[in-house]
Amino acid sequence: MNQVIPENKEQEKENRIPLIIGIILLTVLLSVGITLWVVNHYIFPNKFDPVVLSQKEDNRLSSKLDQFSWINNSNAKTNKKLEPEKYSEKGAKREITLSERELNALLAKNTDLANKLAIDLSENLASGKLLVPMDEDFPILGGKTLKISAGIELSFTNDRPIVKLKGLSVMGVPVPNAWLGGMKNVDLINEFGQDEGFWKTFADGVDNIKVEDSRLVINLKK
Repeated sequence: MNQVIPENKEQEKENRIPLIIGIILLTVLLSVGITLWVVNHYIFPNKFDPVVLSQKEDNRLSSKLDQFSWINNSNAKTNKKLEPEKYSEKGAKREITLSERELNALLAKNTDLANKLAIDLSENLASGKLLVPMDEDFPILGGKTLKISAGIELSFTNDRPIVKLKGLSVMGVPVPNAWLGGMKNVDLINEFGQDEGFWKTFADGVDNIKVEDSRLVINLKK
């Protein structure tokens, strides 16, 4: 015996059809949107916007560079004739202090990394994001751009600087420590600073190093 479905239930089913179709379309749109976001931000990221200092910030940075006798090609003072001068370290400044914005602005002004590298400074941590263009002949990703992120601990303890790789990610995926040669969270100064070479030379010349929120401070030894 066939079961008779009341007319109101048939009408209710018909009314649900547009709702079900709407839910399916919304799900598809969300999936496509999330996929495009991941592709744009991690696989094929846009270039970074270079830091542009205000006039006040630029003047302050120029003053710091002048203290270290760095040459600024846009500075009219570079046109002045150099005068003979007796060498002296008396009153010489041995502290280098740069804000996060100043550091990124220096990259933008003096290197070709303005749109490819961005540096963040936080408590005892320097973080960087780097865009790496892939060669046209590279399999699958040829001609595309990869985004690489890394974090490095910078601090000073027991009269020695500490430099540790905290991690590295490619396209938002953390690289396993084994693929990094086991160097994650290893104090590079302690590991390699005992033998002659870069790390020992670097450590022996630093009196203090400190990374704060948006600021880097390095004190040099005599």
